[in-house]
Formats: sequence, C-alpha cells, structure tokens
Amino acid sequence: MDESYAGLPTSHLLGSVPAVISSAPERKPEYANPQANLQIFPPNNGVDKGKSSKSYEGLGSPSGTSPTLYNTGGNEEPPTNSWKGYFNIASYTQYFDVDTDVVLDRIKSSLYPHHGDFFTKIDGNPDLYGLIWISTTLVFVVAAFGNCATYLMDKSSNSKTTWNFDVGYLSMAACAIYGYTLVVPTAFFFLLQYLGSSPSLVRFWCMWGYSLFIFICCSFLMIPPLEFVRWTVILVAGVVSAFFVAFNIKSYIGGSDVNLVVVASFVLQLVLALFIKIWFFS
Repeated sequence: MDESYAGLPTSHLLGSVPAVISSAPERKPEYANPQANLQIFPPNNGVDKGKSSKSYEGLGSPSGTSPTLYNTGGNEEPPTNSWKGYFNIASYTQYFDVDTDVVLDRIKSSLYPHHGDFFTKIDGNPDLYGLIWISTTLVFVVAAFGNCATYLMDKSSNSKTTWNFDVGYLSMAACAIYGYTLVVPTAFFFLLQYLGSSPSLVRFWCMWGYSLFIFICCSFLMIPPLEFVRWTVILVAGVVSAFFVAFNIKSYIGGSDVNLVVVASFVLQLVLALFIKIWFFS
C-alpha cells in the first residue's frame, strides 16, 4: 500500500486531496479594475463637473447665481422685506425671550413706580410676554372674582340667592382689558410722534402691560362684600398704576411742554380702575 502511493507527485497535493491545476492565466477581480463601469451617485445627468447642478440651488434663487446657503464670499445677509416681517412669527420671538427672574423684576418695578426708570430697565430687551400674560390673567381673574363678589353681595341681602355665573363678565373683561392695552399705548405712540418725539410702540406696550399687574392683586381683596374696602383697594391700586405710567411717560419724553400727555396717561389709568370696580365689583 505504501509503495502504490509513493509514485504520485507531491508538489500539487493539499493534504490528502489533489489540488486542481489550472493552466489558464490568473484573472483579477472586477473590483480591482480601475476602468470598471461603476454607477456614479448622484448622477450628473450630463452636467459638466465644473458646473454645479441646479438641484443644489436655493429655493427661489435665480439661475446662474450662487445660493445663499453656500455663499462663502462674505458676510452678506439675504435681503428682507419689511412688510412681510409683520406676518412672520419668527419676527416676534425676540420679544418673548425673557426668563422668570426678568419678569418678576419688572413686576416689582411696576409696584414701586419711584424705584428707577422702567424704560431704562427694558431698553435692551422689551418684551410682549408680560403684556399677553398679565392681560389674559386679569381678564379671567376679574370675570371670575367679579361673579363671586356679585353673588356674595346678593347673598348678603337675600339668603335665597343661588349661584349664577354671568358669562357676560368674561366677554366684557376681554373687550375692555385687551382693547385698553392695545389701543391706549398705540394712541400715545402716534400722539408723541405728532409732537415730534420718537417713541417705541413695543416699549409702550410692555410698560402698559406690566402696569396692569396690580389690578390682579387687588381683585382678590375685593371679593368680600364690603364696599368701603373695595373702594379703598381699587383707588390705591389705580393711583399706584397711574403714577407708574405717568412717571415713565414723563421720563421718556422729558420737557415741560408735554405735561398734558402725562396727565392724560394718569387719568386713563384711574378710569380703568374705576371701570373695573363699577362694572365687576358692585
């Protein structure tokens, strides 16, 4: 047995199985060929390599101009249309960029009108958050507590009175508060422009919005059916709010030839206070 296998050639043996000997020349794999026809992604669709495809142009960019996204030639900013900014939500985000500490500090300033100039405090970052939040809170507080005050007043005179929520309080409060905080600052803005000043409408809205916070506090104190307490509370709140508005208007415009404007702002705040008392807490 050993002699029969001794005559076999051993140069092409791999283990106990003879290796297959191929006389054809060795071929390289397809992927090793640099001239292989591979698919290019993304396809250029016949566009020269030196030219950029239109699919990379910005939306609405004219043909032949480089898109704004890939413009590295300088610090050029895209042109803006001023009238379109009023209908863009992103234009108003800067007026809501405030935190809790800033809002609380501005509320404290509205309660102490003689502690500094409010316009100087908000000069770097006037906000509309206080205007919306305080006005909306005041609408619901006045409507809810006004119904409670009316019920307690009627209950004190007639023990058979039943609870009845008057929805008209809510609609009236919304019209009065929102209308006041939007129309009055806008009217003073145009009036001061007519008088030659250069006011800021956003700062006026901010200041008048925070001036209403004290009415939220006094609404809690006017729930008990005590007319003397109610009148005292609303008059004190009205005077504090009126002084806050008048002091800031005077410091903002300066001079002595616009005292009528300062007096008008003071009187309008008192009128709002009296309206809240007579309509909702009587």
